[in-house]
Amino acid sequence: MDLDGFKKLPLLGILRGIDNNVIERLGEAVISSGLKYIEITMNTHGAPDLIRQMVRYSAGALTIGAGTVISMEDLYSALDAGATFIVLPVFIPDVVEYCTKNSIPVFPGAFTPQEIYNAWNAGATMVKVFPSGVSGPGYFKEIKGPFKDIELLACGGVREETINKFFENGASAVAFGGSIFKNQWIKDRDFKKIRDAIKILISRIGCEDEV
Repeated sequence: MDLDGFKKLPLLGILRGIDNNVIERLGEAVISSGLKYIEITMNTHGAPDLIRQMVRYSAGALTIGAGTVISMEDLYSALDAGATFIVLPVFIPDVVEYCTKNSIPVFPGAFTPQEIYNAWNAGATMVKVFPSGVSGPGYFKEIKGPFKDIELLACGGVREETINKFFENGASAVAFGGSIFKNQWIKDRDFKKIRDAIKILISRIGCEDEV
């Protein structure tokens, strides 16, 4: 994962519950939107194969990671499939330690100040504040008060109307899933809506020049 590139276009898309008959169309929509970073969650049926397919289809146009990694087994499966970064819903010391020792970008989940501090101190690339939709953007300003150097990834509640507020309050990056990759749009094969919705998010944060 190109961390410098991610900081220039700090948006991460989350694919969950998809199947292999839409993977190429989703990949096409994401690539054409300008988004560069996608995670496929490990609690999606056949996730390792989906990661392999997306890596193969995108041919370097996308950086593919694994999300919802909750065990070392998940981690090894994800890396074997070609994932180049790892996202967790919580802080799992063994997983984070392995990633930091092997220079794999890792984004453990945390919520309370103590959890956020522990995850960062263990070597997190960024700490995923989850569920950030519960706390809202203002929580990031509070956290950044004592922890000004901790990089935070907002996950939850990220929409067209809120994305700038997360950045304004201290988020270094944001992640989005069902608010953009809507089940109904995928069911209807309306990939243009997905592409256009991602493009709006990119335009909201003024990153058009990075795509």
